[in-house]
Amino acid sequence: MRQDFFSANNIKYIDYKDIEILSRFLNPSGKIQSRRKSGVTAGNQRTLAQAVKRARFLGLLPFVAK
Repeated sequence: MRQDFFSANNIKYIDYKDIEILSRFLNPSGKIQSRRKSGVTAGNQRTLAQAVKRARFLGLLPFVAK
Protein backbone atom coordinates (compact mmCIF):
# COMPACT_ATOMS: atom_id res chain seq x y z
CA MET A 1 0.00 0.00 0.00
CA ARG A 2 1.28 3.45 -0.93
CA GLN A 3 1.85 5.96 1.81
CA ASP A 4 0.41 9.45 1.70
CA PHE A 5 2.99 11.94 0.35
CA PHE A 6 2.30 14.49 3.07
CA SER A 7 2.53 12.07 5.99
CA ALA A 8 5.63 10.41 4.48
CA ASN A 9 7.41 13.78 4.30
CA ASN A 10 6.03 14.95 7.67
CA ILE A 11 4.14 17.91 6.14
CA LYS A 12 1.46 19.06 8.59
CA TYR A 13 0.17 22.09 6.63
CA ILE A 14 -0.42 22.15 2.87
CA ASP A 15 0.57 25.69 1.93
CA TYR A 16 -0.87 27.39 -1.17
CA LYS A 17 2.43 29.29 -1.61
CA ASP A 18 4.48 26.09 -1.99
CA ILE A 19 4.17 25.78 -5.76
CA GLU A 20 6.72 22.97 -6.13
CA ILE A 21 4.71 20.58 -4.00
CA LEU A 22 1.34 21.62 -5.42
CA SER A 23 2.49 21.19 -9.02
CA ARG A 24 3.38 17.55 -8.26
CA PHE A 25 -0.34 16.86 -7.96
CA LEU A 26 -1.35 18.49 -11.26
CA ASN A 27 -1.40 16.60 -14.53
CA PRO A 28 0.29 18.09 -17.64
CA SER A 29 -2.89 19.91 -18.64
CA GLY A 30 -3.13 21.58 -15.22
CA LYS A 31 -5.95 19.54 -13.65
CA ILE A 32 -5.77 18.28 -10.08
CA GLN A 33 -5.00 14.55 -10.00
CA SER A 34 -7.53 12.18 -8.48
CA ARG A 35 -7.01 10.58 -5.10
CA ARG A 36 -6.47 7.19 -6.69
CA LYS A 37 -3.69 8.50 -8.88
CA SER A 38 -1.97 10.72 -6.31
CA GLY A 39 -2.34 8.33 -3.36
CA VAL A 40 -3.30 11.09 -0.93
CA THR A 41 -5.76 10.57 1.95
CA ALA A 42 -9.25 12.03 1.62
CA GLY A 43 -8.66 14.83 4.12
CA ASN A 44 -5.36 15.83 2.53
CA GLN A 45 -6.94 15.68 -0.94
CA ARG A 46 -9.57 18.23 0.10
CA THR A 47 -6.91 20.47 1.63
CA LEU A 48 -4.72 20.05 -1.44
CA ALA A 49 -7.58 21.00 -3.78
CA GLN A 50 -8.32 24.10 -1.70
CA ALA A 51 -4.63 25.11 -1.76
CA VAL A 52 -4.42 24.63 -5.54
CA LYS A 53 -7.55 26.73 -6.04
CA ARG A 54 -6.16 29.51 -3.84
CA ALA A 55 -2.84 29.46 -5.71
CA ARG A 56 -4.69 29.65 -9.04
CA PHE A 57 -6.79 32.60 -7.85
CA LEU A 58 -3.66 34.49 -6.77
CA GLY A 59 -1.92 33.75 -10.07
CA LEU A 60 0.71 31.40 -8.64
CA LEU A 61 -0.54 28.41 -10.64
CA PRO A 62 -2.18 28.40 -14.08
CA PHE A 63 -5.81 27.40 -14.48
CA VAL A 64 -4.96 25.65 -17.77
CA ALA A 65 -1.51 24.66 -19.04
CA LYS A 66 -0.83 25.54 -22.67
